Amino acid sequence: MKKYQFCPMCAAPLAEVRPNRFECSKACGFVNYDNPTPVAAVVVEFQDRVVLAHNRSWRGNFNGLITGFVDHAEGAAECAVREVKEELDLDASAPSLIGVYPFEVMNQIIVGYHVKASGTITLNEELDSYILVPPEACLVWPTGTGYVLRDWLRGKGIEPGLIELPKR
Repeated sequence: MKKYQFCPMCAAPLAEVRPNRFECSKACGFVNYDNPTPVAAVVVEFQDRVVLAHNRSWRGNFNGLITGFVDHAEGAAECAVREVKEELDLDASAPSLIGVYPFEVMNQIIVGYHVKASGTITLNEELDSYILVPPEACLVWPTGTGYVLRDWLRGKGIEPGLIELPKR
């Protein structure tokens, strides 16, 4: 995806030198690599249940994992703990890595973690509802963060059922 038509350094046109890599046509040195954005996705275990939340910007009643973009100079594990605190106001245990997943449709790399959390759930402005689901009753979705939940459940010896995502 071409984010720029012109070089932000010298205003010369950009040239696509290979798929999704654009360089300044005057060779000032600017390159738009269009690298994927890192995202932390967190399986939050709270009172022996999984927290699934609904983002207020989503249509339908789909509930998903707690997620967030990894900030500059922040590790993905730090991001996972921060997002659990920001979105649910819960204190998270040290995160354990579940896996790393490409999510090409959004040009993201998802880094999946599991945490155990404690406290009282208080949703921030991004979320409008949540559900607590026993692990054995969790259903997974066939994309993105659904793979994180699937792999965590399989690690517990649970083969989850599959749900379809709502159409956009």
